[in-house]
Amino acid sequence: MIILGTNSIKDTGYDVANSLRTNRGSSDYLNKTFSGSGNRRTFTISFWLKIAESSSNAPYLCGASTSTTNGINIYYNSTSQLSMEAYTGAWSLRLHTSALLRDTSAWYHICYAIDTTQGTEANRVKLYINGVQQTFSTSPTQVYPSQNLDLPFNQSGNSTTINCQSYYNAEFMSAYYSEFCMVDGQALDPTSFGEFDEDSGIWKPIDVSGLTFGTNGFYLDFEDSAALGDDVSGNSNNFTVNNLTAIDQSTDTCTNNFATANPLIYKTNLSYSDGNLNTFHTFSGNYVLTQSTFGTNSGKWYIEWKSSALGSENNFGVMLSENSQKSLNSYIGQYTGDVGYFNSGNVFSGGSNQGNIGSFTTNDIISIALDLDGSTVQFYKNGSTIGSAYSLTSGATYMFSASGYDNARILWNFGSPSYTISSGNTDGNGYGNFEYAVPSGYYALNTKNLAEYGWCYVY
Repeated sequence: MIILGTNSIKDTGYDVANSLRTNRGSSDYLNKTFSGSGNRRTFTISFWLKIAESSSNAPYLCGASTSTTNGINIYYNSTSQLSMEAYTGAWSLRLHTSALLRDTSAWYHICYAIDTTQGTEANRVKLYINGVQQTFSTSPTQVYPSQNLDLPFNQSGNSTTINCQSYYNAEFMSAYYSEFCMVDGQALDPTSFGEFDEDSGIWKPIDVSGLTFGTNGFYLDFEDSAALGDDVSGNSNNFTVNNLTAIDQSTDTCTNNFATANPLIYKTNLSYSDGNLNTFHTFSGNYVLTQSTFGTNSGKWYIEWKSSALGSENNFGVMLSENSQKSLNSYIGQYTGDVGYFNSGNVFSGGSNQGNIGSFTTNDIISIALDLDGSTVQFYKNGSTIGSAYSLTSGATYMFSASGYDNARILWNFGSPSYTISSGNTDGNGYGNFEYAVPSGYYALNTKNLAEYGWCYVY
């Protein structure tokens, strides 16, 4: 499938610099308790979301509460739909989308416009995804708020949270967030936050800094890595960060979407974390393989990997798209057209050993320069070339891939790493944060670069 998402526009006119990367396993969230009440009947919640999990655990995106019997939350339910619920002694709001949000490779814009003063109940809660108003599912039974109901949002003394259930500080989400806004006192439609690109028709963000945010309103742009909860609306409604550090600031955003490992391909004996940039391969009997969310058949691309736990075997390389789902228990280089480098030093292609170019071990950084214009792939170890370039199938679509087994942990760096980089190198367009210099003419695999140098495929 060709992706033509929000993320593939090269020049959006407005660029978002950073996002917040959260991880369920480390209980990441932000919270704030407001000392005064704002408008509890009319407000707007807007944010950009890149889902980093496909979960049945119903993780929470944001909410506010004062007690177990007085709260409102937005969560991602077990059927991959958005849900908003408010409980004020009984269900006073309960609305679930019909739309499914399953694409872990794309950014979504979420906009909830709340106005309980409206006479028509269907106008009291509106949800827009990527600029389009959504319908609500009839199961479970829809509950719209009664007219003029005061909801728990913007209530004095409430605990307002991002990325968890508001009262218990639990049920965390693995995700990326950009441009997180709450406008107190206005029910805005999505054109206050985005617009359709006139050439592609793709929904894209606009500058929101000129909005009037109201008493308890806030705008989190995540641009200060030392204070990821800073409110830049002018209200100084700063949030406290919990279990988040500077490394959780990402350059994977709603205007420049970076590839990650793909959690929708293989799940058995394989876990994903840190924004799908940390894969843990647990199978003790054979390889567990995964691959990048993006594939392409043209251009020149660069990636780095680190084995933080070597396990019994690590294996890095590139795969043809048609080989990507042949077998869970595969290594890179097993099939015709693929090339894979093992920690033993051996390189395999088409199931045949191409020779030994030197082993690697824990914390070595292995990188690849993939030339799909010249149909070659070159391996690097800790910044130095190893072996010669290997030939690939001309004109074919390739993806970066990794496999391992017996508790192998692999860290992926497409240019927005989940681990600390000691040096910091960008590609020729200024994108990415890499440990070693990017070879001249090669680029980070993100949608800004893809729009200029190649097609992007999503699997």
